[in-house]
Amino acid sequence: MTIENFFAPCPRGLEAPLAAELALLGAQYVEPTDGGVGFAGPRELAYHANLESRLASRILWRVGHGRYRGEDDLHALARKIDWPSHFTVERTLRVDLAATKSPLTSLEFATLKIKDAVCDRFRETLGKRPSVDKQHPDVRVHAYLTDRECTLYLDTSGEPLFKRGYRRDADAAPLRENLAAGLLALAGWTPGTPLLDPMCGSGTIAIEAALIAADRAPGLARTFGFQKLAWFDGPAWQRIRQRARDRVRATPGAPSIFASDVDPRALHHCGGNAATAGVAEWIAIAEADALSRTAPAPAGLLLANPPYGVRLADDAALAAFYPRLGDALKRHFAGWTACLLTGDLRLPKLIGLKPSRRTPLYNGAIECRLYRFELVAGRPTRASAPAEQAPE
Repeated sequence: MTIENFFAPCPRGLEAPLAAELALLGAQYVEPTDGGVGFAGPRELAYHANLESRLASRILWRVGHGRYRGEDDLHALARKIDWPSHFTVERTLRVDLAATKSPLTSLEFATLKIKDAVCDRFRETLGKRPSVDKQHPDVRVHAYLTDRECTLYLDTSGEPLFKRGYRRDADAAPLRENLAAGLLALAGWTPGTPLLDPMCGSGTIAIEAALIAADRAPGLARTFGFQKLAWFDGPAWQRIRQRARDRVRATPGAPSIFASDVDPRALHHCGGNAATAGVAEWIAIAEADALSRTAPAPAGLLLANPPYGVRLADDAALAAFYPRLGDALKRHFAGWTACLLTGDLRLPKLIGLKPSRRTPLYNGAIECRLYRFELVAGRPTRASAPAEQAPE
């Protein structure tokens, strides 16, 4: 059995839980790095990782690696790869390139050189070349440059893995599905523990929790890039997907996952998305103001992505909202743990609670923190200093 090398990019801050997830799927030589996790295994592992990973953004299969000094070196490196053995000439193509400390002056030109090399190899071998489609390509080649080295990958995912296929409508600032699943992992939530998102928006956190509780693979309803590659084994893939379907759990008698919002339109989206995901009966959805709703159980996890600067432009409104949110948590959720993701690093000071943990994360390009608060009976200790003065 041939062992292949893969790389799974993910939102920054989720590298450790993604490494643990991939190890459980059978990955070997798992190595977290900034922005993703390298790992190895047979090609069939790409099927499992794409179908099952809740945290990865893509699963990239490494097909080439070498040193370079200029664009001609990139062309020579890419031209050496036997691309026609990986996909047919009828497949449309797109090349993407990312770089860290590359000495090249034009990454756009470097991308063009790699694309030309792929097409040149096809023309040499078959006498014709694949067409380029930047919008909806069948095959995506990814190149990553450091200051001296280039690594070439074929994308086995196609559309990013956070596109589970259930989100039909979303609010103005949706949380990506794999980041929501990552928040659940970092918070230590397990099925059966009461979970509440009191500012649920389109419901991503609650739906991801329900998918976990139902043991429903996140990629069960979508297609993948590996289905366009030459080594795709249709019968093997059907067996893997059927086993995932067979293990989906029946709906529980009473939901332990709760989602609420003050906006009826958001709740409409939440309910529709949950139904599309096949987990509507796992979630109790209600219209309620986060500042007045009560706890649905004596203890549990409150996990939310409250509004902050990018989503609510008025800093004065935020400065007024956070203390009221802190008061509501103290009043209604003693005995609970609250985990709040925010890009507003003033939150602990304004909310009047002392975080027991701060986890740096990125929501897209926005630097955030996941703050954890233990909500004990009585008046919690107020933070004595702004969040960024405390140790990370």
